[in-house]
Amino acid sequence: MALKLWASSAANALRISCSGARTPFPAFSISRCFSSVIDGLKYTSSHEWVKHEGSVATIGITDHAQGHLGEVVFVELPESGVAVAKGGSFGAVESVKATSDVNSPVSGEVIEVNAKLTETPGLINTSPYEDGWMIKVKPSDPSELNSLMGSKEYTKCCEEEDAH
Repeated sequence: MALKLWASSAANALRISCSGARTPFPAFSISRCFSSVIDGLKYTSSHEWVKHEGSVATIGITDHAQGHLGEVVFVELPESGVAVAKGGSFGAVESVKATSDVNSPVSGEVIEVNAKLTETPGLINTSPYEDGWMIKVKPSDPSELNSLMGSKEYTKCCEEEDAH
């Protein structure tokens, strides 16, 4: 772990990006050489991200989470029209290592599900912030987003978690 933290600190100090073309937002990403954190998204301590645009919140799991899970082989998602609660499970991700519940960062109604994940669950590994999104929700209380972490706070959370 000490080596991992040293490498991360060294890469950040030297502004070296190991994420390459994995994310279409290189100018807005904070690369830790182990995972990417995108500026402008909100994050949970359970490693979900949310992108709020207008009346829609797009939700998925972070690059950090998919990296720890390993190769994703199955994704369980809700159907459109289902209500989700902040902090409540809405689905699961199964990998070669483990199965993990996925929690909603906001309360609201699921208005769209990423059907591509049924056939190609590995999109979560290759493109967690773009093609690997999981659900789109119409938030019932957009102020819930205010309690989520920004990119700097989430990066610190991941570094602290990995140090233990």
